[in-house]
Amino acid sequence: MFEQRGQDGADAIQIPSGTPVSATPKECAMAAVTAGVNAAHPKQVLSEMITREGDTLSIANNQYDLSEYQEVVILGGGNAAGGIARYLTTIIDDYLTGGVIITDNPVDADPITVITGTHPLPTNSNISGAKQIRSCARNCDDNTLALVVITGGGSALLSAPIAGIDEPALRKVTQELIQCGAPIDRINAVRKHISTIKGGQLSRALTPAQTVGLIFSDVTSGDPSVVASGPLSPDSTTYADALTTLGEFAIDTPESVRMHLQRGADGKIDETPSKQSSSAFDSTTTIILADGMTALDAAANRCSDLGYEPLILSSSIRGEAREAAKTHVAIAEEIQRNKIPIDSPAAVLAGGETTVTVTGDGAGGPNQEFALAAAIELPPNTAVCAVDTDGFDGPTDAAGATVTAASINEPSAARAALDANNAYSFLDNHATLMMSTDGATGTNVNDLRVLTVLTEDT
Repeated sequence: MFEQRGQDGADAIQIPSGTPVSATPKECAMAAVTAGVNAAHPKQVLSEMITREGDTLSIANNQYDLSEYQEVVILGGGNAAGGIARYLTTIIDDYLTGGVIITDNPVDADPITVITGTHPLPTNSNISGAKQIRSCARNCDDNTLALVVITGGGSALLSAPIAGIDEPALRKVTQELIQCGAPIDRINAVRKHISTIKGGQLSRALTPAQTVGLIFSDVTSGDPSVVASGPLSPDSTTYADALTTLGEFAIDTPESVRMHLQRGADGKIDETPSKQSSSAFDSTTTIILADGMTALDAAANRCSDLGYEPLILSSSIRGEAREAAKTHVAIAEEIQRNKIPIDSPAAVLAGGETTVTVTGDGAGGPNQEFALAAAIELPPNTAVCAVDTDGFDGPTDAAGATVTAASINEPSAARAALDANNAYSFLDNHATLMMSTDGATGTNVNDLRVLTVLTEDT
């Protein structure tokens, strides 16, 4: 699934006889990441979580009698939504009456209409597809079972801006938001309030249909209201919150967006549906089928198999990527010096979504910046593998990178690359980029990072 572009022989270390590991730190880190991504792949998860026996559809601990519905439709969007929809067609089979999915990784899922969209920036195809989804939702009634697939990438793909905000304005504000370094919940406060589908508004459109959200979470909190900007979930944010985000992070906001949000903050436009004020969620159930912990557990098990004691640090690491990297380096140093928080051979695993505040004009992504910042300071006999589980880190063709202390022999040049936000070129020149052999992996449960540590004198 993953391979390093080019060769990085300088990173190889020999495992001394008697050492209780069967892989180098680099080999273990790469194997663990692969295991984690595979475990969270929809094909694996769906076969375990969704089954059908006769007329009974079982989803996790919930059961639905398909014979009770006149229509069964599949709607939704996200990076992995196409493959999930295709799997569902084989399970629901003769009861399925149609639906609409938008994804940037399209597959044939007849009788569902699959629309090819773009990510991370929306285009007119995203807008058209999201409007088709909303139209289909509004045609559903209480004799309809609606299965709504929501995965990472859905915020960009499910783009149905309110009247008066056109595609250029939507693209501009989206570009500004994803480059400003704001946490995802702050970004989504803006997205929800310029959309006709996010922030619980798809659930409102589907009412009174029996709606079941099938969620593959790519957010640090695991909160379904954050995944794809929460189209099926109550929204606790406000127009005022959206304006605060734009001001606090100095977003160059298109006038149409600013005026709409100001009208909402002035009480001239209804708020998005909240749990307290709306019945839009009375017939909606959201089920998280997989999240970052799904990948972390599998990655930890793989490390254990290879002789490394695993420690899951957190599934919700956030903040600036390069700063989070320094914390991981400090943990590696502490393990080697004082056997804290665990003794080596050790594997420290983390998920979440770090950010990059873009000030330079280079190329890269959060995982590439994390790896590069770590490589500058890593102690000997350690390795870091950091990837975006969907196969693409930021607007690049790389999933992330794998580095060791030997990866960087020019610290000043590495720091200059960080300052220019140009981790991609630097890592590519040092043969450390991680590439997905399949392109889009079909998985999207946020980032996955593995730090592996042997003793300092190994």
